[in-house]
Amino acid sequence: MTTPPEQSSKQPSEPGRRGDVVPFGEATRAWFAISLQTFGGPAGQIAVMQRMLVDEKRWIGQRRFLFALSYCSLLPGPEAQQLATYVGWLLGGLRGALVAGTLFVLPGVVALLVLSGVYVAYGETDAVEAVFLGLAPAVIAIVVQALIRVGRRGLQHPALVGLAVTSFVLLSVFAVPFPVVVLGAGVIGWLFGRYRPALTEPKQVKADAGPEPLVSDDALHTEKPSLRHGALTLAIGLVLWLAPIGVVAVLLGRDSVFVDQGLFFSGTALVTFGGAYAVLAFVAQQAVQVYGWLTPGEMVRGLALAETTPGPLIMVVQFVAFLGAYRDPGGMDPWAAALLGSLLTTWVTFVPCFLFILLGAPYVERLRHNRTIAAALTGITAAVVGVIANLAVIFAVYTLFADTERITAGPLALVVPTGGVQWAALAITALGFVLILARGWSVLRTLGVCALAGVALTLAGAA
Repeated sequence: MTTPPEQSSKQPSEPGRRGDVVPFGEATRAWFAISLQTFGGPAGQIAVMQRMLVDEKRWIGQRRFLFALSYCSLLPGPEAQQLATYVGWLLGGLRGALVAGTLFVLPGVVALLVLSGVYVAYGETDAVEAVFLGLAPAVIAIVVQALIRVGRRGLQHPALVGLAVTSFVLLSVFAVPFPVVVLGAGVIGWLFGRYRPALTEPKQVKADAGPEPLVSDDALHTEKPSLRHGALTLAIGLVLWLAPIGVVAVLLGRDSVFVDQGLFFSGTALVTFGGAYAVLAFVAQQAVQVYGWLTPGEMVRGLALAETTPGPLIMVVQFVAFLGAYRDPGGMDPWAAALLGSLLTTWVTFVPCFLFILLGAPYVERLRHNRTIAAALTGITAAVVGVIANLAVIFAVYTLFADTERITAGPLALVVPTGGVQWAALAITALGFVLILARGWSVLRTLGVCALAGVALTLAGAA
């Protein structure tokens, strides 16, 4: 029998002095390779880690991998990035977690930073407008695909369907704040779990044992839970998370756009349950209507750009901050302000992800079997379906119609189309639905074809 390459060269036998279960250099190269393939949203990103870490390198077993994923699914923030951080912790302790989590987002940060600069510099040109004519409508189909996927997973009972519909109405018709909807859904989920547990019992998923791992579960990195460890981790994490906002406030003033962005996106990092789509409607509402950092159409374009880059989709907040800081730089050069706003926002968005993993990992077994948390999450997941539906409606209204109007009357607060239909955008939206839903194409491939369709319609004079 042929010995696998990993086993013949660098099979780990015992953890290193720094907690490395596999050689640190080899692990770093593997995480960098994974980071270059993280397209296609969390499902695609998790599949890449499954293939490389479980199937090919066999550094972690299938059941242990799914165990880590189950913990990350309970947390706010991008679950795929947190899964990478957690598996990095299992394989290499603290520095393994930092390297894995950082490399997972680094290519996306660089790519979206470049694309944001290109958009600011050339966004008004005919060529760029033609590309975005195709990208923006395609995003509608992508969001609807996410809606269907989350709905299939999270709406296992008519009561949960009702919770999703209620969340949609509260957000789209009455403009109830997103955090209030999420908190209320969590409370309702907890009540379901307490008085009607059958509604929130998770379906048993059959987990294939997969190939035998080279590293046994007993050899993976672990730490004994302790109050001292938790307090120290929390204190250091909070300082690292919030100190940059304080520095900016001292140097540039409390009223600077950077402080607003740092505080706002720090808050959104705590309520991003159910993936990026769940919080984007809230981000769009606040960034457009409250802060005025960008227009509704630009929010859709930013999401299209984030879909074309590796890394978590929540990276779209980097685009939002880039535009907002560029247009309100204070006394700074606009490009320097845009760079600062973009990087500060990325920092406050992802530092909590590391904190959640490093703080909670020693307690993961206890949290894994906590039915109260699982029941609350079930309610939040149901509400997320309504949140994503609201996002799809918002994007459709702003993309498919020439003009819109916000109507407020008593408790009602909704956006309605007032202009004519944008027929070119409608045609490309239909194309996106066919490609991504009927034909099962990938997100990246669909965006590419729709972008070409936008260019073709522009050249033909149909747009």
